[in-house]
Amino acid sequence: MLKTLRVGVVGHGFMGKVHGHAYRSLPFYYDPPPAKIVLAGVATNTESSWRRAVDEWGYEFGTTDFRELCKRDDIDIIDCCTPNHLHREVLLAALEHGKHVYMDKPLCLSLDEAREMAACAKTHPECITQMTFNYRFIPAILRAKELIQSGALGQLYTARVCYLHAGYVNPDRPITWRLEAGKSGPGGALFDLGSHVIDMTRHLLGEFAEVQELAETFVKQRPLKNDPSKMARVEVDDVSLLLFRMANGAIGTLEASRMAMGVQDEIRFEAHGSKGAIRFNLMQPNYLEYYDGTLPEGTYGADRGFKAIECVARYPKPASLPGPKNTIGWERFHVHCIHNFISSIVAGSPAHPDILDGAKTQAIMEAALASRQTRAWTHVQEV
Repeated sequence: MLKTLRVGVVGHGFMGKVHGHAYRSLPFYYDPPPAKIVLAGVATNTESSWRRAVDEWGYEFGTTDFRELCKRDDIDIIDCCTPNHLHREVLLAALEHGKHVYMDKPLCLSLDEAREMAACAKTHPECITQMTFNYRFIPAILRAKELIQSGALGQLYTARVCYLHAGYVNPDRPITWRLEAGKSGPGGALFDLGSHVIDMTRHLLGEFAEVQELAETFVKQRPLKNDPSKMARVEVDDVSLLLFRMANGAIGTLEASRMAMGVQDEIRFEAHGSKGAIRFNLMQPNYLEYYDGTLPEGTYGADRGFKAIECVARYPKPASLPGPKNTIGWERFHVHCIHNFISSIVAGSPAHPDILDGAKTQAIMEAALASRQTRAWTHVQEV
């Protein structure tokens, strides 16, 4: 019989709905699913919002106090989808009450908070934790990991990484919590988008040794949502550009931008080594491109050139939907990310990426923030 796990979700905005959808989708995408999931409770800022979540999403109850979810004996998992400044408080309360924790990115606001959270997770080994670094779970990125681990790229030399959005190009877009340092953290695009591709780069290429960052806020003020005649100062960056050096000697660039006119949701990842290269674009998620530099050269190129590997939706069993020849979609990455988390809970084994992975990403971003002030290369601190 399947184990039953009861989930309490903190926050029912866009990401709360994405996570809720992923939990509910597990029995449709996997045969068998790793567990029976019950959306037990939801915590939101207002009574009206949790009542809507209960009515429309089928949660058993709602509350305006996330601590109620943490304290209840009939909740096994706390899923945190709040603004960044609440992540620490939610994690510590959840672990204190013996809950498994699924945490949205970035982990928190600072390296000091990250160290505290990682230390707390370490003292509760019975509690499985996982970060929502869902882009690790794209089939093309899973294949890239296999290629790199097999030595197909040889010695790693360089990488070029971007995560590009255009969501804040319009200067009339009202201020949101993502532009307030007290809620989002001192990094805007760096924290929001950069955290994803920093984790992806760590996952594929190894640990960061040092970074140097240039950041810019192009729209300095934005109108208030409830009173467009009044303006508020934007407190975080619109664009972050990193130079980085890896512990293995590879070097690279990483850009996070919310001002990239002409894009939608574009992750570009390219890495070159002594024997081969890979490249990937999230807007073409079905394929990983691989260049095998060991093939012989010859007239008209012979067999040399980038090969498009048809990763599509080829997750291993027990994945059942969509079929292995069907195209992949953004929500599917979230479902497989949560499948990894739930499977780890059922097996009683650590999940990855965990809170320590989130803290290591935080350390890289903290080094970037320090470099922003000094304009110098900055060492990435240990967690």
